[in-house]
Amino acid sequence: MILLGTGTSVGVPALGCHCPVCVGRLPKNIRTRCSAILGCPGGNLLIDTSPDLRSQLLREGLGIVHAVAYTHEHSDHLMGFDDLRLFQFYLGGPVPIYCSPTVATHLRRVFSYAFTDEEQTHAGAIPAVDLIEIQTQPFQVLGVTIQPIPLLHGPKFKVFGFRVGNVAYCTDVSEVPETSLTLLTGLDTLVIDALRPAPHPTHMNIDQAIALAERLKPRQTYFTHCACQLDYYEVNRRLPPGIAVGYDGLRIPLV
Repeated sequence: MILLGTGTSVGVPALGCHCPVCVGRLPKNIRTRCSAILGCPGGNLLIDTSPDLRSQLLREGLGIVHAVAYTHEHSDHLMGFDDLRLFQFYLGGPVPIYCSPTVATHLRRVFSYAFTDEEQTHAGAIPAVDLIEIQTQPFQVLGVTIQPIPLLHGPKFKVFGFRVGNVAYCTDVSEVPETSLTLLTGLDTLVIDALRPAPHPTHMNIDQAIALAERLKPRQTYFTHCACQLDYYEVNRRLPPGIAVGYDGLRIPLV
């Protein structure tokens, strides 16, 4: 797994912000919008299409996405959708997209041009995708089994984390329901939302993420969806063993 982006919805540096993290622009404090990609036996599985998708894939030297899984429908996880247009040529057909019915409805509405029956002027004018709706049951894609993890993203939104083997990716989460905790036991690596030091209504803060990691006891925990209030270099020095701030380009073995 590669963490393509580990930043909050506005990214880091944030527009108009003059805090030390945004002004300093140290390499591991530069965070694009959240996304990850998994190298599976059958190809590359992308988690979310952030607005920074094109630059993320180019940065990591990744030329092809073979399938996509969406955590939820918020813009910072969705708006790179149009960058999927090229992959139909490499795959010889539409890109499979695995998502909840809510995300599928949102995609059809926001990107209505991609789901029209109208004849297109040329191949590649729109993203060619195949929407595959998922629930909470495990599903197979590109030679691996993906376990969706139901999570809460504030009081109004339900989102999915995803577990592959002993690695789990859980961005945009304020609370893990008790019924989902059992799906996160026995992990080698947990990637978890940790927005900032102060509490937030729709995201875990640092203390909440630490508490979850200490309860689940994965071998290693990485924070993602981090705002500019979280300095990679300062916070890492204060975290317990086995817990660290993630960064764009971090590579995590799939075990």
